[in-house]
Amino acid sequence: MADDEQDDQKEYRWETGYEKTWEAIKEDDDGLLDSAIADIIQKAKRKRQAEKTKQNRLGMMRHMFIVLDCSESMSVPDLKPTRLLCTLKLLEIFIEEFFDQNPISQLGIIALKAKRAEKITELTGTSRVHLKALEGLARVSLTSEPSLQNGLDLALKTLKVVPSHASREIVIIMGSLTTCDPVDINQTIDELKKERIRCSVISLSAEIHICRYLTQQTMGTFGAVLDDSHYRDQLLSQVDPPPAAKTQDNSLIRMGFPHSKSEVEGKDAPLSMCMCHIENLEEPSELSTTGHHCPQCNSKYCELPVECQCCGLTLVSAPHLARSYHHLFPVPNFEELPFESVPPGAPESGGLRKCYSCIKVLNGLTDKSVFKCGYCNQFFCLDCDIFIHETLHSCVGCNTIPGVAGLVYQKQGGKSAIDSQQTMLPSTSKQRSQYPM
Repeated sequence: MADDEQDDQKEYRWETGYEKTWEAIKEDDDGLLDSAIADIIQKAKRKRQAEKTKQNRLGMMRHMFIVLDCSESMSVPDLKPTRLLCTLKLLEIFIEEFFDQNPISQLGIIALKAKRAEKITELTGTSRVHLKALEGLARVSLTSEPSLQNGLDLALKTLKVVPSHASREIVIIMGSLTTCDPVDINQTIDELKKERIRCSVISLSAEIHICRYLTQQTMGTFGAVLDDSHYRDQLLSQVDPPPAAKTQDNSLIRMGFPHSKSEVEGKDAPLSMCMCHIENLEEPSELSTTGHHCPQCNSKYCELPVECQCCGLTLVSAPHLARSYHHLFPVPNFEELPFESVPPGAPESGGLRKCYSCIKVLNGLTDKSVFKCGYCNQFFCLDCDIFIHETLHSCVGCNTIPGVAGLVYQKQGGKSAIDSQQTMLPSTSKQRSQYPM
């Protein structure tokens, strides 16, 4: 009887009354709400940083397909102005952020239209191609139901031939509660699991059993959005690379660093056409003297990174590689401390407590928590903490205070930079004398 009474007391979320969310906001000693609101904002900003996994092997090269539901359910206006237009706007932000954090990765878009799957863009590392394709999707007619299986099969067909050293992912944005599939979708799920392709689902309506089962079998993530801000967080959580599978192969990859020819034998470089636009009818190639030349076959391209169409060499620049491997060596999380732990500043500055990075004067009312780096022992405000971990990927104090960077390297288990230079420089100079350039 007691169990029955407990079951009767449990209600579904939609059966409950109003939630008294205002009780979470309490007045301070002065009768103000500013401190309570600041606490809520701080917790929300730190939530994403705290949820990040630690000490995981991550992949530098990613191949991802975005499968977008373009059925009748995407015309529902619960996300303003409609689900589709809200999704396209957030996808523009996602694509820019994805290629900024994963510059040597590739992305493709698949649309689910009228029980069929259509590949909107092929796997490519150029964000401009995807952004232009999203503009065309804004005018698509939303009819009928989607076919989840057809979209998975189309993505699987392309990702099957991708080298095993790169991570293969599918992100599904599902607005419909149903899917119309030609055969048993479990066969496709088993094939995805066999090929180790990670599938994640973002549902715009509610939790769907087959989508949850798909993510569980392929080690992906599932989320149902609450509003547009939660939708944005769910989508941007796919920017960071997932932990690499233990069975993922490791291999060396040939890459080329292109050079720009401004002069040839003392004369201006001749006019030539780039290979990336030579077959593009919408944006035909134009004659120019500037561009990036492949070091292997001398083909010219107007932007990087790109895979050479002539010799197949991956062309990148040094900053692209630097932005790709920072996921492998993330900045350790700073220690969260109360405001009172910050030592007063110099007497010349009035003894004010300041953030080391932005020099903002810390206030005990809005900056209840400060963040301390374990290596340089400097204190940072919340905004700088988020900026360092999500955008800069390098501690400001460790890189500006002399001697701290080497100490960080030693604590992480590596040799000191001085020893490595002493062991490398003699051999380098000897090689230069033997092989003059």
